[in-house]
Amino acid sequence: MGKRLQPRHGSMGVWPRKRAKRSTARVRGWTTDKKVKGLLAFPVYKAGMTHVMTIDTRKNNPTKGETLTLPSTVLECPPIKLYSVRFYKQDSYGSKVVKEFVVGKDKHLFRRLFTKKTTEAGLKDIKPEEYSDITVTVMTQPSKTGIGKKKPEIVESKIGGSTEEQLAWVNEHVGKEIRVNEVFQEGEYVDSHAITKGKGFQGSVRRFGIGLKASKSEKGRRTPGSLGGWTSQQHVMYRVAHAGQTGYHQRTQYNNIILKYGEDPKEVNPSAGFKHFGLVKNDYLLIQGSLQGAAKRMITLTKAVRLYDVRKKPLPTVELVAHVRGESA
Repeated sequence: MGKRLQPRHGSMGVWPRKRAKRSTARVRGWTTDKKVKGLLAFPVYKAGMTHVMTIDTRKNNPTKGETLTLPSTVLECPPIKLYSVRFYKQDSYGSKVVKEFVVGKDKHLFRRLFTKKTTEAGLKDIKPEEYSDITVTVMTQPSKTGIGKKKPEIVESKIGGSTEEQLAWVNEHVGKEIRVNEVFQEGEYVDSHAITKGKGFQGSVRRFGIGLKASKSEKGRRTPGSLGGWTSQQHVMYRVAHAGQTGYHQRTQYNNIILKYGEDPKEVNPSAGFKHFGLVKNDYLLIQGSLQGAAKRMITLTKAVRLYDVRKKPLPTVELVAHVRGESA
């Protein structure tokens, strides 16, 4: 909403406001904490929202010992598999992939994603000290959910540790399913990367929150009052709040707390299922607050990269008292 002295709202840090190219987000930043080992990301599916009753156990909080009602997002987490392993080398122009080995397959992938015919047999001859970084691409298993989709998404994820530790982790998990509790734990901070809900072509009032002009204003009430100066730049600046695409943008939400990890979907499933999603059939996570994106959309959870914002504060641990079933937001 627009304010009296600040009529134009909307961050200039995300520009241009155009539709995302695909429905899965690209992760552009990873944690640099050397203590974090193993996989740094896990793709999940958004089921909907609910609220939980918890007891606040934070030491210095005014509501310590009281029962709180917290809104939370339900995420279904079917296990993932490794699809390929990528080996990076550093040169004068940055880091680039020099080798890639396909180590997994899925019957719902009808074509190879890479033209090079590589197999996991070549992993035995790899010397990790010759490479600057080793990453993996993982594939989801939406066929195990009830969202009506079978083709898996392919997501690249980094692995924590040295290249020797990274290669050892890869050899240990080739051909195996990876569950979300192997990557994230209750009470942990995570970042969510996803595509927001699409709202189509909207006017400047809804898109940027500018104020309405006076009732007798000329040429419309819901348009910007000024398009800029008449001289100098000789064109309308891109900063002027104009109508355009709203929503379906890639966004990152930082420091979301995992309230609960569960293996029994009956604990969270409403009797008729979540609106626009259905019933949760796999492991699930409850994240405090809301996460971006529509129901059934894939969200990539990663290890938090801005923990310096919360390190000085005690980690808020909450005990799950009761779960109140609700519908998707």
